[in-house]
Amino acid sequence: MMATSFTAMADASLKLVSNSDSHQIEAAQLLTQPLILPAADRLVSYENKGIAIEDIKGKQLSLLKGNFGSIDQRRVDNGLLLASVDADRQQAMVVLLDKNTQQWSNPVYLPQPAFKIDGACLYQDQAHNGFLFLVGEEGHGEQWLVADATSPLAQPKLIRSLSTPPNSEYCQVDDKQSLMYINEENVGIWAYQADPEADLIREPVALTQPFGKLTESAMGMAIVPGGLFVLDSEAKQLHTFLDTDGKWQHQAEFPLADLSDPENISARLNDKNLTIMVQHDDGLSTFTLPWAHQDTAQDAVIPMIKPQQATDPVPSLGDAADDPAIWVNQKNPQQSLVLGADKQGGLLVYDLKGKIRQNLPVGRVNNVDVRSGFMFNGEEIDLAVASNRDHNALHVFAIDPASGFVSELGEVATASQDIYGLCMYKNQAGDIYTIVNDKDGRFFQYLMQDNHGKIDAEKVREFSVSSQPEGCVADDKKHRLFVGEENKAVWALAAGADKPTDLTEVMPVGKHLKADIEGISLYQSEKEAYLVVSSQGNDSYVILNALPPFAYRGVFRVGFNTELGIDGVSETDGLDVTSVNLGEPWEQGMLVVQDGRNRMPVENQNFKYVPWSDIADQLGLSAKTK
Repeated sequence: MMATSFTAMADASLKLVSNSDSHQIEAAQLLTQPLILPAADRLVSYENKGIAIEDIKGKQLSLLKGNFGSIDQRRVDNGLLLASVDADRQQAMVVLLDKNTQQWSNPVYLPQPAFKIDGACLYQDQAHNGFLFLVGEEGHGEQWLVADATSPLAQPKLIRSLSTPPNSEYCQVDDKQSLMYINEENVGIWAYQADPEADLIREPVALTQPFGKLTESAMGMAIVPGGLFVLDSEAKQLHTFLDTDGKWQHQAEFPLADLSDPENISARLNDKNLTIMVQHDDGLSTFTLPWAHQDTAQDAVIPMIKPQQATDPVPSLGDAADDPAIWVNQKNPQQSLVLGADKQGGLLVYDLKGKIRQNLPVGRVNNVDVRSGFMFNGEEIDLAVASNRDHNALHVFAIDPASGFVSELGEVATASQDIYGLCMYKNQAGDIYTIVNDKDGRFFQYLMQDNHGKIDAEKVREFSVSSQPEGCVADDKKHRLFVGEENKAVWALAAGADKPTDLTEVMPVGKHLKADIEGISLYQSEKEAYLVVSSQGNDSYVILNALPPFAYRGVFRVGFNTELGIDGVSETDGLDVTSVNLGEPWEQGMLVVQDGRNRMPVENQNFKYVPWSDIADQLGLSAKTK
């Protein structure tokens, strides 16, 4: 019946059930330790009967009544999370088998999509949030957030719609690799990034001849340590593929000549042997196979921190949101604001609830920064300056220190030919400077001036790096300027206009910092100072001491907050941080990051707010007393 590498383990009761018209098997999956029910071996979905938990002999231990199709499962803190498709309602659903009561909860149904659901598969991210992928034969798909680390959500949330291959019916997700495998019946198996913040990019895993080793078709697949099993239903073959440093290699194939239309497969590792269960028209067949392969080495896990607030999306479509700047209301910090650059349209002003207070449609402003205490037309105001790419100019705004109202002061031309990043610096004498950079690597430092009631600026210094920069931040206390060269390093130099421009390397692109280096900001209190850098290449944020030798203190990502319904963050351009107590939950300060992919649902880009206290706790940083 099979190649000699397999040992048949026929189960008479299973074969009998699979041949029963009233108990036709729609899907089956082996269970892994730890088990909710003692002796539980597998999940089996029967047409017009329900989903049964069975022991190795096929004895029913529990039954969720209904008419269900494809199934998938994951462990959560409160029990077994099960996902399936209700064939009668043509809706996906999730349900919990409670580990304490050993009873099924009431199913939670997802809204019916605009396509027929042919397959469903679960994914658990690093924080054990549960996501459900739905796929259809016509190339349509969706990704939903359906559970947190403990149990199903009462109201699942749509993450994004997906364009999937046509003629797709089966999918499986490797949680460790964050890869979703999906079949395209006459073409092969594709791998997609499963993380909801990732781009929808696919890579081939196993293709049909003449491009690959599959003889005729690709149907169900099973993830095993270090590899993937794929069923070729038309040729009645089982193929094994190994993942060798990201490259897939065909290992072996085994005939399944005696099985009628084998379509799906499940596998489970027991010591150094795999238990393999194949679903076919006549039921289930179970096999074993020696298996010594292991999963490929994983990168160190980067801790996740949850955002506590999301802003309204920016008005402009596409890659629009960029750099934020926190304006602190000195008299009433809880009324502080966040200025956000919409690089397709203008400057936005948000409150601490993330609501847009003002929209100033002044053009393509890229980066923005603020400083307080600027004398203008006989009055002290707070100053905001943005880099306006329409005119290669400094676009200058006044912020009323009492009300926070933002108004235009005008533009100041610069020497830049392609203006880009920007930051500000205030020296001991109270002089305020704006430092802008050009994509060609040049930096220009301007002294901001009141020219008889008209905003003006004088260029006082110029320096350069060897390639494209963007992010920068000034340490007003230590009079040090940090600049980011996107593909090379973070550098430090003296901030004073009359000081040398010698560059000192703070951290190069490498182990911790992944290009592009984007936003840079400074967390500074009376006792501590940290540099926060957007490591865009791996969607993370690196923390360094802001004093020489600029020691590395840690790295984190901003993940999903399922309780508040806020998606994670990726592709961050700009960021800003303050140590000022802005009120709960920002007692130790707040980090604001731009989110390049705004999910749940998919909307224009926005900004996310993160409590500094959560960062300090996660990375073991000393934090000032609340």
